[in-house]
Amino acid sequence: MGARCSKFSLCWFHSHLKPSVIESSDLENGGKSSDGKTWASFSEFSLEQLKAATNGFSSENIVSEHGEKAPNIVYKGKLDTSRWIAVKRFNKFAWPDSRQFLEEARSVGSLRSERLANLIGCCCEGEERLLVAEFMPHETLAKHLFHWESQPMKWAMRLRVALYLAQALEYCSGKGRALYHDLNAYRVLFDQDANPRLSCFGLMKNSRDGKSYSTNLAFTPPEYLRTGRVTPESVVYSFGTLLLDLLSGKHIPPSHALDLIRGKNFLMLMDSALEGNFSNDDGTELVRLASRCLQYEARERPNAKSIVTSLMSLQKETEVPSYVLMGIAHETASSVQPLSLTPFGEACVRMDLTAIHEILEKNGYKDDEGIANELSFQMWTNQMQDTLNSKKHGDTAFRAKDFATAIDSYTQFIDSGTMVSPTVYARRCLSYLMSDMPQEALGDAMQAQVVSPEWPTALYLQAACLFSLEMDNDAQETLKDGTNLESKRNKN
Repeated sequence: MGARCSKFSLCWFHSHLKPSVIESSDLENGGKSSDGKTWASFSEFSLEQLKAATNGFSSENIVSEHGEKAPNIVYKGKLDTSRWIAVKRFNKFAWPDSRQFLEEARSVGSLRSERLANLIGCCCEGEERLLVAEFMPHETLAKHLFHWESQPMKWAMRLRVALYLAQALEYCSGKGRALYHDLNAYRVLFDQDANPRLSCFGLMKNSRDGKSYSTNLAFTPPEYLRTGRVTPESVVYSFGTLLLDLLSGKHIPPSHALDLIRGKNFLMLMDSALEGNFSNDDGTELVRLASRCLQYEARERPNAKSIVTSLMSLQKETEVPSYVLMGIAHETASSVQPLSLTPFGEACVRMDLTAIHEILEKNGYKDDEGIANELSFQMWTNQMQDTLNSKKHGDTAFRAKDFATAIDSYTQFIDSGTMVSPTVYARRCLSYLMSDMPQEALGDAMQAQVVSPEWPTALYLQAACLFSLEMDNDAQETLKDGTNLESKRNKN
């Protein structure tokens, strides 16, 4: 996907929605993500924004690592050049009550924790119901436990997963969201630093898209089988099944595990891939905690707070980063190769607007032929002729560097709504930049990309606007996306 859907949504927020940061004094990181970036507040996206972010909900962007199964699909998308997102798209029969969906999404979206893959937005248009969360690039606990390729998960990392997951549940419980639907190894995701996080999707109350638990009754809390209701105690039961997963490296039925525990054969539970790389005392303690969580009587199970306390004392290698324990390569600034810029890219870095103007003139009019073809199938009217004349007047003024007139003429063309032209947005964008109106210019550059996702010019212009707005990090990332897209096109 790359550059094709880079900056539209979040930059749109910078210029229009201006969201406030959700403050959370009880978070360890003080309201910031693990990479130090301030979290965006929960926002309601338009369907067009999410289409742009996911390249039109392309099948190439479907991901399975967020633990969702058909008919609900999760797409990888890009809001801006520094933020990937996961977009869960429900089937059309889920959440028939749009108000209920929005209320539930806003409630879950008010949570912010470095232990969650946080919900950052939603979309509710017509029959569409979509959730937007932080994207976790390093797949699921199920992948690393059950289907590992290079190395099994180390004991210290398993203990860390258990603690972080318990902390996530404790945080949610403290915020009045103690209910989690279908807690399993597919719901635990790993972020860019390979730290485990709990998917926020399971915090949404049950809707018509499916049941709260999977159809495998062997792993379902006993009281849920009787009542069909999720309780905080049933979430603890599911946490116990996850502890069994971490111990055994397999998805072992609780009844079988409890039989082994009662027979004091807990070593038979342990993952043979660990080859004794754990202490028996730690193993015994984790088995004891799992058996407490799996008690048949719900009232006999511990709560999240006491689980966190139990797991804190078991932590090993606490100074070692998760990506090291996981054997995952971690990209640093020094590992990034320098970018070989095109003339357009160099002009953006220099903020040489005159050079950009010359490049746009030299490149010609990208969409003239498309407009002519479109109009050939339509009835010619005075309004259409006036619209075309507005574009011609704008082009003439743009060539003559009369940017005020160009803005007026191109605005008449755009406001008519008869035709859509990426070139007009691009040229009005530069006209705005020449007129010291970078915020308006950024909006046009993003619109050009929405209309023509494969056009590097739209990304280059976004970079120029961001440099002008002193958003240098975002500008550099957008510039990289534009350069890579142009390089890819030149190879084809």
